[in-house]
Amino acid sequence: MRSRPFLVLGSLVVLLALLATVFIVSFRHPLGQQAQTGRKLLVVGAENEYASVLAQIGGRYVRAVGLMSNPNTDPHTFEASTVDASQVANAAIIVQNGLGYDGFMQNLEAASPSPRRVVLTVADIVGASPATPNPHLWYRPGTMRAVAGRIAQSLAGLDPAHRAYFRQRLAAFDRSLLPWQQALRQLKATAQGTRVAVVEPVADYLLQAAGLKIATPWTFQAAIMNGQDPSPQDVATVEGLLKQHQVAVLVYNFQAVEPTTQALLSLAKQGGIPVVGVYETMPRGFDYQRWMLAETKALQAAITEHKSEVLVP
Repeated sequence: MRSRPFLVLGSLVVLLALLATVFIVSFRHPLGQQAQTGRKLLVVGAENEYASVLAQIGGRYVRAVGLMSNPNTDPHTFEASTVDASQVANAAIIVQNGLGYDGFMQNLEAASPSPRRVVLTVADIVGASPATPNPHLWYRPGTMRAVAGRIAQSLAGLDPAHRAYFRQRLAAFDRSLLPWQQALRQLKATAQGTRVAVVEPVADYLLQAAGLKIATPWTFQAAIMNGQDPSPQDVATVEGLLKQHQVAVLVYNFQAVEPTTQALLSLAKQGGIPVVGVYETMPRGFDYQRWMLAETKALQAAITEHKSEVLVP
């Protein structure tokens, strides 16, 4: 199963406006002249967590833009704008997730084809099968290191004069992941095997890396992720996990609180079970690695200190 379909372009009028904007902006700023003229390369992440890594590797030689970047809205309701279309049209490098999570990118890229533009699809980089049911790849501990390596390689190809600079930035990025890796090891050492409930599989990869046991049926997670009603049997199962204190923490998607989610949050609160809110797009004030570190520490506090926590966007 895949995440809920995104709302891409609502009408023919919007599509024509996007195409017109793409044509005008692309004509004024032809791709490929940026490095030669000393201008910063425009690099685009479909999600702002990917834009964060683009900015960190490219440093002073790039201008990084994240299209989905509002942590206070449900990313499944994202609609591409004419500004988004112009950013894609002029991007030297695009990083997108794949697995159906940001399918709107294919429409925007098709509206402004360019043989010079580098498009990096994270699912391909990490070898995720098209049938992979959980598209939230940025929560896998090894994902961003692999993505950062491909970004550095692509930047060096577009701007070879600064190849050494990009390599240095990549090495610094790799080092900056160490605190998160240490926090994951600590969580695994103290809480491995702990049962947790989740509302949808946003942070499942992180939970699994920490050795935690996800007690929520996958069919329930997939239904919520895809905007469907879970079966009564699955609802009863998850409610039972909370009512009978069979889990140590409830993990929920802060950006997509629905009636079913709200009911589970109330049950957890009534039973004194700590809750941790996680995000699909990076909250403001963070870079990617500090975001992952903060969420890992929130899980640690919930399990070992019984504290509920959600990052402030």
